[in-house]
Amino acid sequence: MSFLPKDVQHALREAQTRKTRRANRLSVHVGDAAYPVERLWDGGFAISVEDAPKLRGHVDLYNGPRHVYQCLIVTSREEGAERVYDFKWNTEVADRPAVDYVRAENAPVALLTDY
Repeated sequence: MSFLPKDVQHALREAQTRKTRRANRLSVHVGDAAYPVERLWDGGFAISVEDAPKLRGHVDLYNGPRHVYQCLIVTSREEGAERVYDFKWNTEVADRPAVDYVRAENAPVALLTDY
């Protein structure tokens, strides 16, 4: 890529960024605001510098309309064209309440009786 003109290099980077954004449905929600997530890993996530505010505290991560994680973020820094946020903790959001017993594999779902 170093032999290409600067304008072409810049256009290729922008096209790659747009492609990544379309393919990636992850977003971070803070109150009523939502920001698209560029990358997600075990220790944090990254947002484009153009879109990213300096966030701190409790945030929610969504994959499309599905709520995936509740997170507490503590630090942010700029690395190139991204603002990187680190998790203090992140917890998966369950789609049903936790059970405090072992459910048998062949257990009946309901008991129907004759009247």
